[in-house]
Amino acid sequence: MSTIRIEVKTHYLAAQSAPDNGQYVFAYTITIHNDGDAEVQLLNRAWKITDADHKITRVAGDGVVGEQPKIAAGESYSYTSGTVLATPIGSMEGHYGMVDVNGTKFTVEIPSFRLAVPNILH
Repeated sequence: MSTIRIEVKTHYLAAQSAPDNGQYVFAYTITIHNDGDAEVQLLNRAWKITDADHKITRVAGDGVVGEQPKIAAGESYSYTSGTVLATPIGSMEGHYGMVDVNGTKFTVEIPSFRLAVPNILH
């Protein structure tokens, strides 16, 4: 049985952002923990990115940051990527397509997480 746990940390990249031009750049680091008892491989991902104006961008493709990592039982895999929003607040959610050692494909949901310029929410 595959037990995958997702951990997310986000950062606003002020130096790369241009708020006057409606460009807010965020980085996110995701750690995928394999709490199961067998190796799994991440095959693809799909994202739904929503800004404060309810504009939705969908992104999907093979792997993450150019890799399709294999994650051994009890191990984890981390990567950092980013996105640009037209508003200072937004959210992301999605899923990973994975496969276990038996060739069984399964989906791991990525819970919604917030992207926000620091101190914009009190």
